[in-house]
Amino acid sequence: MPYLVRLSDRALRDLELIYEYVRAAQSDKAFAWFNGLEEAIYSLEKYPNRGAVTPERNNLRHLLYGKRAHIYRIIYRVDERRKAVTILHIRHGARARLIENHATEG
Repeated sequence: MPYLVRLSDRALRDLELIYEYVRAAQSDKAFAWFNGLEEAIYSLEKYPNRGAVTPERNNLRHLLYGKRAHIYRIIYRVDERRKAVTILHIRHGARARLIENHATEG
């Protein structure tokens, strides 16, 4: 039975910002990349536990999408009882590294 994939308000805002940032409306290549990001998100309907557990919290998972400098983290929670996946946040991988580096320096 497929899981229901829901996006939090924050994740929806993240997607809108990413769409604007990559200029998906102006480029076929960027639009295809953005569609691939959405496909990765909705692939969690079939494979909700395929993403690794996040280092920040063991009740969250993350799925990586993109290549090299353009990797995005799709952070989500799986509710096995309700057969649902909630996408919490989508952020650029470099941002996560900056946050982790800052946390270890303090």
